Amino acid sequence: MGRTFVFLPPLRTVSGGLAVLLDVAVALSAMGREVRLVLREAGATPLALPADIPVVPLAEAGMGPGDVYLVPEGWPNALAPGLSAGARCVVYCQNWAYLFNGLPEGVTWDRLPVTFLAVSDPVARYIERALGVLPPVLRPVIDPARFYPPEAKPVPALVRVGYMPRKNKGLAAMIRRMVEARAPRTGMAPEFVPIDGLAPDGVAEAMRSCHVFLATGFPEGCPLPPIEAMACGCVVAGFAGFGGFDYMRQAGEGGYVPSLPLRDVPWGGNGFYAADNDVFGATACLEAACLLWLKGGGKLATVLEDARLTVAAYGESSRREALLGIGEGLGAATKNSCTPS
Repeated sequence: MGRTFVFLPPLRTVSGGLAVLLDVAVALSAMGREVRLVLREAGATPLALPADIPVVPLAEAGMGPGDVYLVPEGWPNALAPGLSAGARCVVYCQNWAYLFNGLPEGVTWDRLPVTFLAVSDPVARYIERALGVLPPVLRPVIDPARFYPPEAKPVPALVRVGYMPRKNKGLAAMIRRMVEARAPRTGMAPEFVPIDGLAPDGVAEAMRSCHVFLATGFPEGCPLPPIEAMACGCVVAGFAGFGGFDYMRQAGEGGYVPSLPLRDVPWGGNGFYAADNDVFGATACLEAACLLWLKGGGKLATVLEDARLTVAAYGESSRREALLGIGEGLGAATKNSCTPS
């Protein structure tokens, strides 16, 4: 059995995608795979790396033909050592919008001997539409020891709305101002809670204190904050970023749906979602989520239960099953084995 090398991009701060890459490496190691973490240069990561997985610099990785090399989309230049060594190179696409970022002039994906792995079903469908290959999907995991609901979150007199200012900050401010401007006529004046600059445990604690989470991120591959908010007992409203429709399903009547067919899931409506960049639509979604909490009752209970079912599908057992299904190749789909769009 060959080794698996996982490239960690040299980012200044920890992103969701970077954390997911490390989680995948840890999961593969726990399954008995021989794993190496690859850094462009020593110390070039803000992550706290596990002591039991070797770390190697990119220039000295020492890959060979029997190895697998996992690289996120947007970093095609990092593929060079793996391609030169004859390793099986797998591009893990974590955001559909960055699939073509970083490709050198005149180079296209169909000219490179790589296979693909997608972080969500929408991302896989995007790759299929763009490149004619439908890759397997490896979804992130939501940690139930960190993201869980409070013992009780009663129907509030004042709805608390959590949001992350770093996600399209200007649009988040526009939605907030519109809700506040409409408050004298709607009777809804929620308290907005910015979630920013916190460690993961602090993020979870802030989410547990909220009733609604306003999702303003796009583009997204498989956005983690909204589903983490669901795990903390929030009703989600806002944008899906396209990739969010891996798990987001409309709880309201006549809500926005994307142009691609949605995969079948064992849960129903878990939030209220507008088209990306639609401030008017997102405002209506946010107000609908707040009203749901103010009314309480069976409809609220149903949405929260569907959110719970959603989160349950993003557990460690699901990822392990996906890794086993993908097999030793960690991206077994090829152009010859996939049906073109």
